[in-house]
Amino acid sequence: MKILLVDDHALIRDALQGLLKKLQRGATVFEASDNRQAMETIASHPDIGLVLLDLNLPDRDGFSVLAELRERFPAMAIVVLSAVQERAKVLKALDLGAVGYIPKSARREVMMSALKLVFAGGVYIPPEILAREELSHTVAITPNSDRPIVSPSEVGLSGRQLEVLALLMQGKNNKIICRSLGLAEPTVKNHVTAILKALKVTNRTEAVIAVNELGWKLPVAAKTV
Repeated sequence: MKILLVDDHALIRDALQGLLKKLQRGATVFEASDNRQAMETIASHPDIGLVLLDLNLPDRDGFSVLAELRERFPAMAIVVLSAVQERAKVLKALDLGAVGYIPKSARREVMMSALKLVFAGGVYIPPEILAREELSHTVAITPNSDRPIVSPSEVGLSGRQLEVLALLMQGKNNKIICRSLGLAEPTVKNHVTAILKALKVTNRTEAVIAVNELGWKLPVAAKTV
């Protein structure tokens, strides 16, 4: 696996190098201190599978870098690593297609757990964001219980829609979902609309949050591209 670290602080890159080598033995880890170096590295290694991206780069806004990478490399997983923990910025990063948002202040154990989740195909959202009261209206939550109040079938989701939802949870866009499941794009759009309606949410980010709050264990989706 090839991984790219994009951060202008050498100490943070060094710390992440050790963490990633421990989690993914044999991984090739590249480093970039700014947007220019990041784009040059990706151009030389378009098969990079994961990018850890700092939002505060010296030569470009991190959100615009994230948006460009998602547009140009839809199969590339991007995790934001930032000192900023504002809810609006976390949700913006997820809306732009990030598959995780890890605060730089997080403990080493938390970072390791977050990266393990991403490597397993999941989406990491800081617990403090999931715990905000303003998000609780999207789903019913059982206090002090790991069991969801409702099951996917109870809200009307089909097996195929659960496969689509599993890929949404990985940050895949409609085109990737089409190729992964062998579906036409209008069919995928219809499934996404049905999923959002069933979860009583209005966008993909809220859907990710809802699934995390419900504690659903989604099926392993078909091979992704």
